[in-house]
Amino acid sequence: MAEAVESPGDPGTTTPRPLFAGLSDISIPQDIPVEGEITIPVRSRVREFDNSTLNESVQNTIMRDLKAVGKKFMHVLYPRKSNTLLRDWDLWGPLILCVTLALSFFQSLCVLGYCILPLTMAMLVCRLVLLAEPGPVNFMVRLFVVIIMFAWSIVASTAFLADSQPPNRKALAVYPVFLFYFVISWMILTFTPQ
Repeated sequence: MAEAVESPGDPGTTTPRPLFAGLSDISIPQDIPVEGEITIPVRSRVREFDNSTLNESVQNTIMRDLKAVGKKFMHVLYPRKSNTLLRDWDLWGPLILCVTLALSFFQSLCVLGYCILPLTMAMLVCRLVLLAEPGPVNFMVRLFVVIIMFAWSIVASTAFLADSQPPNRKALAVYPVFLFYFVISWMILTFTPQ
């Protein structure tokens, strides 16, 4: 709490004085010993140095990370109850798996990416329609636009992917594409500005 002090310019009025105002005038004699130890125990310094990878060679770092990824793959192949996957997480394993999958899916990914163009146009139209007053007519216009552009995306992607699948498996190839575009369409349709 602040202490009240009489104002020098106006007798009879008081102004609050800061709580720690007079502490700078206090002096501490030099003969008072300071107790305590501000050191880091040797054991924790050694542990800290062991965990540091700054002094480790690149080859050792890569081998250590590859062994850790291999151990995690073994946990997946032979599941057992362990918290090491949650404690010592990394993204190297998922990166390796995604890049491996991407080597055979680049063509499909390219097709899927280009065939999002109609849904992107639907998103722009829906955003413009959302500028008008909301209501059932507004929703019906957005629903119509999204359905048309969704169908356009499906037809365009199946036209690209038709030659890559045998005739009896075209529906099987279109199903994941259908789900992908359906989720994007649903996100476009259900978007409402806050």
